Amino acid sequence: MSTKVNRRQKIRYRIRKKISGSAQTPRFSVFRSNSDIYVQLIDDTNGTTLVAASSRDKDIKAQKGTKSEKSKMVGAAVAAKAIALGLTKCVFDRSGYLYHGRIKAVAEGAREGGLQF
Repeated sequence: MSTKVNRRQKIRYRIRKKISGSAQTPRFSVFRSNSDIYVQLIDDTNGTTLVAASSRDKDIKAQKGTKSEKSKMVGAAVAAKAIALGLTKCVFDRSGYLYHGRIKAVAEGAREGGLQF
């Protein structure tokens, strides 16, 4: 019997077989909990996180709005940090979540912030 978590894990592994990040084009990894959303830009060749942001950061947590609106702010925050490091391209990793709702909002926020994927 496959639970929701197991199903997502299988999808995650299937995505990760095809997607890998490098120093020039890092992997834009998204994790969604019930209350918050976390985003990292990961260089898989060295196994390091280049940039990270979440809805728990002080400047975003202080804002009022829905979880989707905060997700969009997280995407924009990651994009701003990445562009400060000179990164403009990345590979989007939805981590087994459907490209809908908060995951889509993060992606749109990052695109508006100047990231390309």
